[in-house]
Parts: sequence; C-alpha cells; structure tokens
Amino acid sequence: MKIPLIERRIRACLPIIRLMQRCIPLSIANWFIKQGLAHVKLDAETICEPVNADGVPCEWIIPRNNSVNHVLLYLHGGGFVFRLTPLHIKMGEYLAQKIGARILMVDYRTSPEYPFPAALDDCVTTYLWLMKQGTSAQNIVIAGDSAGGNLTITLLMKLRDKGIALPAAAACLSPVTSLVVKDNPSEDFKDPLISSKSAKFYFQSYVGKNDNHHPLISPVFGNMHCLPPLLVHAGENETLREDAINITELAKAAGVDVRLEIYPRMWHVWQLYLSLPQAIHSLDDIANFFKEHLTIDTK
Repeated sequence: MKIPLIERRIRACLPIIRLMQRCIPLSIANWFIKQGLAHVKLDAETICEPVNADGVPCEWIIPRNNSVNHVLLYLHGGGFVFRLTPLHIKMGEYLAQKIGARILMVDYRTSPEYPFPAALDDCVTTYLWLMKQGTSAQNIVIAGDSAGGNLTITLLMKLRDKGIALPAAAACLSPVTSLVVKDNPSEDFKDPLISSKSAKFYFQSYVGKNDNHHPLISPVFGNMHCLPPLLVHAGENETLREDAINITELAKAAGVDVRLEIYPRMWHVWQLYLSLPQAIHSLDDIANFFKEHLTIDTK
C-alpha cells in the first residue's frame, strides 16, 4: 500500500520533534508554547476565551452554533511537563465545531515544579467549577491525550471515589496508563516520536517522591468499576499502544462499556495533525461518540 504524501511529510518531521524533546530545556519550550498561544488563529465561527476556574487557568473554545448546555472538558497531553499548546487549541476547535458544544481546555500545573497530585487536583477543581456554573454531570464529557488521557481516567476514578456525579462519557487519545519505567525497554521497537529517555524523564518528573504504582498515577493498577462509557484510540506505531490495550482490558473486566480503536501506521497523538486524514477520522469518531452520549442530534 502506497503511503499518502501528507503522511510521509509529517512522518519525516517526527525524528526532529523527538530530538527537540530531549535537547530543549523545559523553561524555553514552555516559553515558546506560551508565545504561540497568543497568536493562534481560529475560524470566524469559533472564539477562544481565557477563564479562571477557581484558580485554574483554562481556555473556552466556543463555536458559533453550540449547545450551551453541553461541555467537553479537555485535558491536554505533553508528558505532564508541557503546557497547553496551539496544536491542542486547533484540535479543540475542530472538536467543538464537530460536536456543536463548548470545550473547556484545562491548563493544569505541570511537573517537575508541580508533581503529582497537582495536575489531577487542578482537573478535579475545574470539573467541580463547571458543575457550580450550572452544568450538570450528564451534560459533561471528558477527553484527553497522552498525559491528559491518564488524567482523564484518574479524574474519573477520583470523582467516583469521592461520590461525585460522573460525566456522561470519556475518550482517551494515546493514554499513558502506567508510569512504571521499564528497566529493559524493547530494542526491536522504536517509537517514532517519544524516546525511552524522554518518557523516563516525564514519568519521574510527575511521580516525584510518590509510588508510581499508585492507581491515581498509574490507573492500570486501579479499579475501573462504575466508570462511564469509554472510547480509547491509539496508534499502531507507538509504545503507548500497550497502555491503551491494557487499560481497555481492565475496563472490560470491570464491566465498563469500552471500545478500543488501533489506527494502522499511526504514531503518538496523530490527531494533532489536522491535515492528516486519519486525524480527522479519529476526531470524527470521538465527536460522534460524545454526541450519542450527550443526546446531541447527529443529523
């Protein structure tokens, strides 16, 4: 099968991104991310507004024709060390327009300055803030990619354990579900985007002095009973494919309504590249999944 040109072009850039993750200091990387956020251009049909959710900085992404009663709470990825990026804002814009609902993107605190449980606490605070604004749990859905996929699952687990009403559904894009560093990573597989050295740094930064087997750090060691319907997407060519498979099996064993989709040839969080047909296919599937559970008309 011939690989499309756009996919080949994006794939050719992945080694450069992989190298940059290892070489650029976090402070500089997050400075550039902040500068980029100030210059994100959205369609005329969508607006982006900053909001303070009880102390947690967030961004509202609001399409012109939106269901004011429904909200997607989005938890971005970035290894727990990178802040909300322009690529996430653009992906959020696409989802907001496709779902026809507002999206609240959480710019949670990052490690190593703020290790576990800071990011998770910020996500809980934002969820409770949404409910205080009058949005009921059944009108909220949650999604997250990579580290945000981890936070999506652990947020659900923490809300459940606290007896707080759970959202209608959740979706995870290439979630990291185990922060236990492998002593001998497989040498016959090389993730095209994330090196084992980078992953180790990200994991250790977030875990801090805590036990990396803690279920709210590595949800694969937790219990997923009574969680809402869950959709999981992962790429065939990423190390975290196994994390997605493992958490799906755990969810099924707990009786959760869960569906896993593995995309051939795809890498970690390919959905950020909106020119890629597989990104649009994945995001459309996520949008339709949420519309079903939010009872938004899909016609």
